[in-house]
Order: sequence, then structure tokens, then C-alpha cells
Amino acid sequence: MTLTEFRYIVTLAQQQYFGRAAELCHVSQPTLSIAVKKLAKELGVELFERSKNSVRATPVGEQAVTQAQRGLEESAAIQDIAAAGKDQLNSPLHVGAIFTIGPYLFPHFIPVLQKLAPQMPLVVEEGFTGTIRQRLRKGELDVIIVALPFTEPDVVTQPLYEEPFVVLLTKDHPLAKNKTIKPRDINQDELLMLGEGHCFGDQVREALPDLDKATTHNNLRTHSEGSSLETLRHMVASGLGITILPRSAALGTSHKGLVTRIFDCPSAKRTVALAWRASFPRHKAIDALRDAIKKNPLPTI
Repeated sequence: MTLTEFRYIVTLAQQQYFGRAAELCHVSQPTLSIAVKKLAKELGVELFERSKNSVRATPVGEQAVTQAQRGLEESAAIQDIAAAGKDQLNSPLHVGAIFTIGPYLFPHFIPVLQKLAPQMPLVVEEGFTGTIRQRLRKGELDVIIVALPFTEPDVVTQPLYEEPFVVLLTKDHPLAKNKTIKPRDINQDELLMLGEGHCFGDQVREALPDLDKATTHNNLRTHSEGSSLETLRHMVASGLGITILPRSAALGTSHKGLVTRIFDCPSAKRTVALAWRASFPRHKAIDALRDAIKKNPLPTI
């Protein structure tokens, strides 16, 4: 058995679909399927069972997946120990960020980090919180940028900055005449939001506790599964409604017909933080990343 096979069964158990697991492992579906069957044959037990729509680990498979996860984490720890013996700023740093942070933060700190640590290549990627959480645990990412709250065993979190939410709307919208907008001012039937899976969408829902009670006439407006903040921005520009964005996502609004207003709600903000494995030994690399972000803060609106 190999670490590659461990990675396959852990990913398959998480995704419950061969196609999706193969995509995340950067292999073809037949390659992943053959490797899983080979490992099951070697162990002499069935690791997964197929239903009509998904794949699930058997009881013994769940135990094997748990142990495989530990093996991947221990392997990552060994790599970290080896990296600690090298120049901490002379090897690649793999950084992940959630979709609603990465596109807006990366362009601000990457040039600064390149000056602080010119010999440290930076590998960046974006994903859902759950995805980059697992990649961090498996050692495929060194550090991730997330929104709090974020808890994970044996993972250190460190707050970076606090970011308020703003309301994005067209200049001719009735609310555009207000300097600030309160939750009660918002017609929830015209509110455009991210779908499930985006932690930012969940944070907006917390700021609008009556949202789930509201009757929406167009499910697209409150359940845009898989969409992005940029998609919501274009939808607002098209006159489909209004939306709530983190301040950093509103900074790039160049459409002449759009304006932002302060969202006057105490809970309408988020804390952005770094998170890394407690065993990760390249503390100087983490320090350089944190310094780069704090030395070039996002401008205010």
C-alpha cells in the first residue's frame, strides 16, 4: 500500500463520487478506481459500497480511511521536519484561501511577499472552507486564509484583520440615497446571495435572521449554488436586485452604475485569519506571509 492509495481512499470517502474524487486527485476516474480495487484486494476486505447515486465507505472502510488520514498527516509532518532543516524562506509555500477572500487579497500581498522573501516561490489556490481544510490536514497546503470561526484539531489560527460588509446596489435604487442601510431596510425578495457551501453566505444569513422566514419569488436570487461574488456583482449591475459583499470584494467595483453603502448591522463583519498545522516548522515563512498581508492592507472605501 502507498500514500497515493491512502490519498485516493480518503478523497473518495469525502466526495462519495469517483469522478469528483479523481478530479481532486488529478487522475483519471479509471486510474482511481483501479487503485482503490487494488488496495481492497491487498487488504482482503471491501472498502466501499456503491449505491445508485454515490459511493460510501463500508464500516471497515471507514476505519481504514481514518487510519489512512493519519498516515497522510504523519507523512506531511515528516516533510515539514525535513523542510525545517533547510532555509525556511527558500522553498515553496503553498497557500490556500476561500473563494470570497483569495481573489481580493492575493493581488495585494503577493508583490510585498515577493520582496520580503524573493527566494520563496508561492503556490496559491482557492476553494471552499471544507476543501482547503482537508488539504491543510493532508499537508497539501502549508497555510490557509479563512474567515473565523474556524476550529480544527492541531491547527493554529491567528486573526489578521476585521472586514465589514457593505451593500452593493445600482445608483437609481431607492436605498442608494441612504448613507447607511439597516437590515430592516432590505427587501429580502430582491437580495442576491451565494448558495450553500460558501461560509460568507452563511455569515450574511446570520446578519439577517429573518431571511429564512421570508418568501422569495425567485429561487435564483437567494440560492445561487456555486456562484461567486463576481457573479452577484454582475447580477446587480443587470438590475436583478441588490447584494451584500465583504468590503474587499466591493473595492473593485468599476461599473459606473453601481454604488456601495455601509451595512449598519453589528454582526455584518468577518475576521480573516491564517491557519496552519501546529507541527509546521517553517515559522519564518508564516511570519513573512503575515507581515506581507499586514504591510499592505486593503484600502478603505
